[in-house]
Amino acid sequence: MGKLSIVATPIGNLEDITLRAIRTLKECDVVYAEDTRVVSKLLAKYEIRKPLQRLDAAKESEKTDEVIARLEQGENVAYVSDAGTPGISDPGSWLVACVRAAGFPVEVIPGPSSLTAALSIAGVPLDEFTFLGFLPHKKGRQTALKEIAAHTHPVVLFESPHRILKLLKELETHASQKKVTIARELTKIHEEVVSGTAKEIARSLESRGADRGEFVVIIHE
Repeated sequence: MGKLSIVATPIGNLEDITLRAIRTLKECDVVYAEDTRVVSKLLAKYEIRKPLQRLDAAKESEKTDEVIARLEQGENVAYVSDAGTPGISDPGSWLVACVRAAGFPVEVIPGPSSLTAALSIAGVPLDEFTFLGFLPHKKGRQTALKEIAAHTHPVVLFESPHRILKLLKELETHASQKKVTIARELTKIHEEVVSGTAKEIARSLESRGADRGEFVVIIHE
């Protein structure tokens, strides 16, 4: 019986990968990836040569049947997202649910996650927090912002460089009493953590042209 391995991969620095992840990628029969161009760089660094298949959000339903067919033939399949742990605001959860329902084993190869990486260096009390991933772009966004303002414990979001300034301006409007901590470019040369009001952080990012990279945003008291 084949098995599916969910493999966490680096969020920036390619050295942030476990020995077990490397071994799993070397021993599997095929690697399915959110973007084959991204994972090919990682595989090349560690001299891993495996067939690559794309399985992104648009193809997850279609490709899941293909993965199950491989498992039925006794193949071992590894799945990776572009960075970090699959399924965390990334494709993978539908694949896992279907493979488990089909009766095949699914193993986790744990490792990097921008969520836990950011929280570990934010300096914010985190006995309890709410993770919302990416906010809706339109429908439901204003409702989510109002709920964030009402939370008494930290709320954690992901945001892209294209919308970070918009988010900060919205937080300034809806949650001006809250503090904000952002982590960007984690594990890379320009890694930084910035805390302050939403207005202060927006001003800092704009003045430095630092509204680049992927952001983890923590809204707290």
